[in-house]
Amino acid sequence: MTISTGSPSNVINIMTRKLAAKNAIAPSQSDKGSRTRVISISSGKGGVGKTNIVANLGISLSRLGKKVMIFDADLGLGNLDILLGLTPKYNFSHVILGEKTLSEIIVEGPCNIKILPASSGIQEMANLSKEQTASFLSDLYDVIDPIDILLIDTAAGISSHVMYFNAMAHEVLVVVSPEPTSITDAYALMKILSIRYDVKQFKLLVNMVSDIQEAHEVYRQLKLVSERFLDITMEYIGHVTYDKNIRRGVRQQKAVCDLYPDTQASKCFNSLAVKLCQSQVSTSKNTRLFWKELIGNKQDLTKQ
Repeated sequence: MTISTGSPSNVINIMTRKLAAKNAIAPSQSDKGSRTRVISISSGKGGVGKTNIVANLGISLSRLGKKVMIFDADLGLGNLDILLGLTPKYNFSHVILGEKTLSEIIVEGPCNIKILPASSGIQEMANLSKEQTASFLSDLYDVIDPIDILLIDTAAGISSHVMYFNAMAHEVLVVVSPEPTSITDAYALMKILSIRYDVKQFKLLVNMVSDIQEAHEVYRQLKLVSERFLDITMEYIGHVTYDKNIRRGVRQQKAVCDLYPDTQASKCFNSLAVKLCQSQVSTSKNTRLFWKELIGNKQDLTKQ
């Protein structure tokens, strides 16, 4: 199998023309799933604690009364289930092979969050065709109907699928640590998304910092260079301080918010969840149209 998802912006342009000509979506379908807020969480570099952030953020949002689903989009090396001590019988590979539907692989995590587990150690899962990707996204639209917030935990790096999942989300949250390599790779991620996929708005979360001053300095550096060389808007959304209890939680396969709710890191996750709930959803791109057209013209899309 080969990756051939193409540019999401080009796909959306094609779909816009087709929708105007065919008006294929029934009114009863057009509102389905449209209220779900889709947030991708990415990092240019691995090892910055991204999946841990996704898990704890999901729990914190759930405690605020939000219905949360997490999609482990590291398709070939997923480990969110391991991090949370879950042992799903089925995963994303069973959906791609046609053995299960998305709704049949959903598992319940802590605090009633729903999880779509990825496969692990199956190289083919990271190389989906356009047809497989379109079919999967169409099915995903159906299962997120009752969900308030969908968190997409992408793989690290700048592969085609990482870019595709970021480009289809309402919001892109970039995780960065104070390490120079992490800062450089985060900039590269935003540069490619901006130039090639027309993503212009980003939220920045600085992880593993000693204090808020260090977090603000990382944000200042990235903002300075991005304003000079990129046509993007970057919002500082928060930070997570280095906390030894996070590692203890990983060893026990528990989220730190569950295991140590009063620790400093847990308080950071709670603040991040509150700030996200208070922030406005970006309306700079027609993600809703993207979902709708996948439902109405899935077969046509696979022929493009």
